[in-house]
Amino acid sequence: QVQLVESGGGVVQPGSSLKLSCAASGFTLDYYAVGWFRQAPGAEREGIICINESDEIRYLSESVEGRFTASRDNFRNTVYLQMNSLNPADTALYTCGDVCYCSRPVGRYGYWGQGTQVTVSA
Repeated sequence: QVQLVESGGGVVQPGSSLKLSCAASGFTLDYYAVGWFRQAPGAEREGIICINESDEIRYLSESVEGRFTASRDNFRNTVYLQMNSLNPADTALYTCGDVCYCSRPVGRYGYWGQGTQVTVSA
């Protein structure tokens, strides 16, 4: 079964860090880029960061530059999202999806996970 599964979300205080995981099964992520998106209640889905098969990172949102980064572990078939200096505006459902190139629009993404909730609150 082909799927992406996100994990690592939770409730944290402002200024905290979290590391999300996006684990693939049924196919290998080695040859794909992976993008992270988030959607807050009442808001549109927002692309935040993408990492390609060569570990090059493309920020899709200026709001996370300098605070978030992505990495991948091909042995574990997993991509990670490291989030630092979290603030309440980062509260959202975070999802990952695979795509051929980070420059592709969201409509060209393939598989999506169900998401993991991140809540930043004092």
